[in-house]
Order: sequence, then structure tokens, then C-alpha cells
Amino acid sequence: MRFLLFGLLVAALLGWLLTYQRSRWRIRALERSNEAIQVEENLVFDFLHGLGEAFRDVIRPHDLHRLIVESSVRILDAHGGALYLVDRSGMRLMPAFLSRGCPPLIDVPERVLQQATTNPAALDSFLRSHPIEMDEGLVGRLWKSGEAVLLSDLADAPELSKLRDTAHGTASVMITPLLYGRQNLGVLALANGPMSASFTPSDFVVFKSISEQSAFALYNAIIYSEANEKKRLDHDLQIARDIQRILLPSQPPPIEGFDIAGVNLPARQVSGDYFDYITVDEERLGVVIADVSGKGVPASLIMAICRSVLRAEARLAQSPAEVLRKVNRQLYPDIKEDMFISMAYVILDHKNDHVTLSRGGHDAPLLYRAATREVAVLKPSGMALGIDSGDVFDRITGDFSVPLERDDCLVLYTDGVTEALDANGDEFGPERMIRSLRASAKEGAQGVINRITADVRNFAGGHPQHDDITLIVVRKI
Repeated sequence: MRFLLFGLLVAALLGWLLTYQRSRWRIRALERSNEAIQVEENLVFDFLHGLGEAFRDVIRPHDLHRLIVESSVRILDAHGGALYLVDRSGMRLMPAFLSRGCPPLIDVPERVLQQATTNPAALDSFLRSHPIEMDEGLVGRLWKSGEAVLLSDLADAPELSKLRDTAHGTASVMITPLLYGRQNLGVLALANGPMSASFTPSDFVVFKSISEQSAFALYNAIIYSEANEKKRLDHDLQIARDIQRILLPSQPPPIEGFDIAGVNLPARQVSGDYFDYITVDEERLGVVIADVSGKGVPASLIMAICRSVLRAEARLAQSPAEVLRKVNRQLYPDIKEDMFISMAYVILDHKNDHVTLSRGGHDAPLLYRAATREVAVLKPSGMALGIDSGDVFDRITGDFSVPLERDDCLVLYTDGVTEALDANGDEFGPERMIRSLRASAKEGAQGVINRITADVRNFAGGHPQHDDITLIVVRKI
């Protein structure tokens, strides 16, 4: 009986020791698991912190791409990783960053594999330069479908399975598209070679979380880059506007017998309208107004070329029509088919009681007669510059003499005045402009401009200006 009790006591003690040892093993296993989870959490937090820090300063795209791939590889202890991003066409993926030693995730030509046996850089060069078309291989198909996958069986990816038992083989791969809202920005992939452990479902969960944060970071980087580019372009446009303002006259030169004023109000930062005063000789002054088809930078560049050519020709010719003919012949070879320049050129001669006008397809000038308070629309024949090489242009473009009496006003303008729109889409029109001219003709050249521009502004209300506005008023005194 005593031996039985002793045996039971020993058995109980051994059972307790065994249970205690198993508990210690389980506690150690839990501790190790907890340590691994803690390490993984720290790596993920470091990754998120790195993304946040990246946007505190201006980050280069390459640095962001490297951060995403290398952090993913480090967090999930992968053999290698690759980031492919959509190009500007939206129809294919371009390699943005591949980590060192990343197994190929695309089909590699046999010739490249043979070269890689003696020159490893050949394979690396191919992988870093080869784009992926939509539906091309596993990466292309998953990018198109928008699905994320974890693969250890590569039967559905022949381009990967054929390399499985080679030095460039992949045994386990995780691939996910980078989705942000409705935009598919590209693909993030991690791969393990045959000597590495396969990815687990828990790895896949972490990987998809990383890809979500990466997509958010990449989208923000795009917006940030576009904002910086817009800021740079705005700065360049402001410089272009300042230069253009220098090219336009700030005030007319004095000429006996005439009161002159002009204004240019661009619809955008730079204008396709042009006006100028050109001293022909001691007795005469040239006044020109022009409108280049289109708006913005292309129109402003043509305007600058036109100004240079016109100034060179105006000082050598006695006739406005002769000047327009020479300018047209010089500009025609350099103007695109869908562009042209309308222009009106007037020569003022203080010894005579008339001005000479030539019109190259420009809006018909208005002539206010002070004696009768009537306004005439002057429509001498002519065509726009840059349309014809000269045969037709020279034949139909001529000089037109306009007699002026005291307080008569000649008004040159671009269609930005008459075609100004109100909130209902109605145009300001020539009739309203004529009424403004009649109401302000006695106030001098600047008074006419002030009245017309104020009436256009009041007519448009809050509707944005959609075209450049240029006005020149010549008043006989």
C-alpha cells in the first residue's frame, strides 16, 4: 500500500513537471511569436513613418519607389521585390524600381538568360527596361483584372515556372495592383526563391495593407508633383507676361494733331493680341493692331515674331498695304496651317487731314464723325496674314484713305471687345460698342477707352473674360 501511494505521488509529480515544462515551452513559443509580431509591427510602423517623412520635404519619385519596395521586402523578409507603374499612355507598365536580386517576374528571352550566365548585368538591364503590356504574363493580367494573388503553385504562370529550378527561379510570389479610388496606378510584387520559405496567408494580409498605403503615397506624390509643375509653369508664364508687357507700348509717342490711347487686357497670363506705335519718320507715325488666332503661349510667340518683322518693315515703306504684304510674305512659311494673323495698320501724317489705313482681315475699324455724331464702319478689302503666300494677298490688300476733321475718332479693336459674353451667353456686339463710342467721344482718346472697357466689364458681370481685349483710339485735335 505504501509503495502504491509512493508510485502515485511520483506519477503526479512527473505529470506536474511535464505539464510545467509544456507550459514553459508554450510560453516561450508565445513570447517568440509575440516578439516576431512586435518586430513586424515595428517594421510596418517604420514604413508608415518613412512615407510620412518623405512628404515633409520634396521627395524624388525614385526615392519613394525604392522606399516602398525595400520596406516591403524587409517587413515580409522576401527575396526581392518590384514596383511597376502605369506610363502616360495608361496602356502599359514601366519598371519603377526592382530590388537587388529580385527574381524575374516576367518572361525572359532565352538569349538574355544565356548572356546572364557570364554577365549578370544583362538580366538586370533587361528587367529594368522592359515594359509590360496589358495582359502580358502574370503581372500584366493581374494589373488588368485588379486582383491580388498569393501563389506558391506557379502552374498558371509559365514564365515563372520555367525558371523555378534555376538560379533565377521564383517559388512563391505575392502580387497586388496599386488601387486608389478608381485609379489603377500599377503593380507591387514580392518574390521568394526556391531556397526561401513560401509566403503565408498572414504575410499576404500584411502585404495587401502595405500596398494600400503605397498606393495612397504614390497618388499623393503624383498630385504633389503636378502641383509643383503647375507652380513652375505659372512662374514661367508670369515671366512671359512681364516680357510681353515690355513688348507692348506703355504710352504713345507724341505726334502733332492727334490724341492717341491704347490698352491690352489679356484673357490669360499671356496674350495673342498685339498693338504698337512705330515712328516712320519725323512727320508720320504708324499705328498697328493685330490678333493671332488662338490663345495662350503659342499665340503670344507668333505675336512676338510678328512684332519684330513689322517693326523692321514699317520703317522702310511709305504705304501701309506695302508693309502688310512684306510682313505676310515673311511670316507665311513659319505659320502653321491652322493659325493666322488679322491686322490693321494705319499711318498718321500730321501735315495732312487724313490717315491711310490697310486692313489684313481684321475687325472693321469704327470712324466717329464729331460734326454729325455718326459712326461709320470702315471695310477696306484685305485678308488675314499667314493664309496665302502672297499672290492673292497682294492683289486684294490695298491702302484706304480716311479724311479726319477736328474731334473725329478712329477706333481700332480686336474681337475680344465685340464678342465679350454675359452670363446668358449674349455678345456685347458692335452696336453696344458704337453707343459707348458716341457717349464718350468728347472725353478724348483715353476717355473713349475707359468708357468702352467699363461698359464691356459691366455687360459681362461676373462672367470670365474668354478672349484678349485690345483697343486703340486715334482722335484728331
